[in-house]
Amino acid sequence: MKKRELSIIRNFAISCAVVLTGCSSTPALTTQTVEVPVAVPCVNAMPTRPVYEFDQLPATASDGDKVLALVRDWVRYRKYAVQLEASLISCINLSPAIGVFN
Repeated sequence: MKKRELSIIRNFAISCAVVLTGCSSTPALTTQTVEVPVAVPCVNAMPTRPVYEFDQLPATASDGDKVLALVRDWVRYRKYAVQLEASLISCINLSPAIGVFN
């Protein structure tokens, strides 16, 4: 019986030595680069809204003045709309041919 007890004690001591040896060494530290997607705004600045001439006409303006103001405003609107579409296309990564006024 003494032999069996010595064997158990010896095995326990060896096991403790192995475990403590494993704890004494530290694993090598390595640096890993992890790319994480971060939400960022896709538009830096909005195009400035044009001042439309038609909105500044008095109520008593003639029909001819109104038509001329609308024609001049149409050009301003088209330029503004193209700038807005360009901003949206850059945000959603569509090809420029999609959604542009023809």
